[in-house]
Amino acid sequence: MRPSLSKLEKDLQNARQTWIQQKSKRDLLLQEREEILQKLQELEVQKEKLDKVRLLLQKSADYARQQSKEQLEMLVSNALQYVFGPSFRFSIALSDPSSKNVSAEFYAVTEWEGRTIENKPQDARGGGVVDIISLALRIAVLESMRPRMEGSIILDEPGKHVSEDFIVPMVEFLRSISESLDRQILMVTHNTHLSESADQAYHVRLRSGESEVTPVRRLDN
Repeated sequence: MRPSLSKLEKDLQNARQTWIQQKSKRDLLLQEREEILQKLQELEVQKEKLDKVRLLLQKSADYARQQSKEQLEMLVSNALQYVFGPSFRFSIALSDPSSKNVSAEFYAVTEWEGRTIENKPQDARGGGVVDIISLALRIAVLESMRPRMEGSIILDEPGKHVSEDFIVPMVEFLRSISESLDRQILMVTHNTHLSESADQAYHVRLRSGESEVTPVRRLDN
């Protein structure tokens, strides 16, 4: 039995409605797809910008780190050369800047008979070198702080391991630091060369549990 014309028309109408509904869903999916692709493209652009910013910040940090390294090397090298002579210099070896934790190793470098010798400060020429390096690093860090921290430099037994052969150059180094940085240096010392080089010295003695402070007469007074 053949279907009636009215049934065929009804089936055709149903099919047309189904097609319209499916087409609407397809158009909606295509629109969502375009929106997603557009958002993905925008995210790619943002990612590219962020990568460039990250790279710029990394290069800036590396440059600042390198500048600080070179400045510290120069300042401490000047101190070593002032006290021990021109064959000494200070070197800093930084770890890979791409690593999570950046570390630094310090070296005292000397030139001897055409050879370059690197030692850890504590192993170089006894304790005198490490004393000067430590002193110079503290002063360099103090001067690099921003805003600048005013006030005196307070030292406890500076150069206690520096030999008698180099204590006088160390005194001259401290005096030049005081004059060039316009800072008063206050120090506690048992070294007579250091105490005699001071503009004013005091002898502190413990008597009956109390500190007795006595001005020391200057040699030129």
